[in-house]
Amino acid sequence: YGNIDIERGLFMMKHNTHRLALMGLLTALGLIIGYIEFLIPIPLGIPGVKPGFSNIVIVWALYSLGPWEALMINGMRIFLSGFLFGNFSMILYSLAGAAVSFLCMCLAKKSGLFSMTGVSMIGGVMHNMGQLLVAMAVLETVSLVYYGPVLLAAGVITGLLIGIVTGEVKKRIPAALVKKIE
Repeated sequence: YGNIDIERGLFMMKHNTHRLALMGLLTALGLIIGYIEFLIPIPLGIPGVKPGFSNIVIVWALYSLGPWEALMINGMRIFLSGFLFGNFSMILYSLAGAAVSFLCMCLAKKSGLFSMTGVSMIGGVMHNMGQLLVAMAVLETVSLVYYGPVLLAAGVITGLLIGIVTGEVKKRIPAALVKKIE
């Protein structure tokens, strides 16, 4: 029994090391994409709204690795990008949006009622709604609710774009490949 336990332990250690390395690579990729998006002004005509291309990594991880791994990648990406390229306020807004978005994406995916693009659209909308709620709390005004329809539309459009791109990425980097890496 001792040899079987040692072999199983070595297999699990190797499995976890590869998975952790993959998560680190995906976090770095999300950071790089986010930084490029930060450097290139994308005129959407709506202050504070950006496409969120780094969420391609998060949606892919949610479908290919699982919710726990996607949550860890997203959290690390938010904290690192906030400390490297932003400030505490940016981290607060990003975390609020990401928490609401991620929870809703996980529930939508688990329900089986939505495609990957639909889940991404829900994530985009809920990210904006989470940030709007934080802004209303920080500024102590509900008048920002009028900004809601604009953020709703932006979330649908950017979520649609992210979902389509993620679907294409997933076709080219299937989950089976990730399992072979492990």
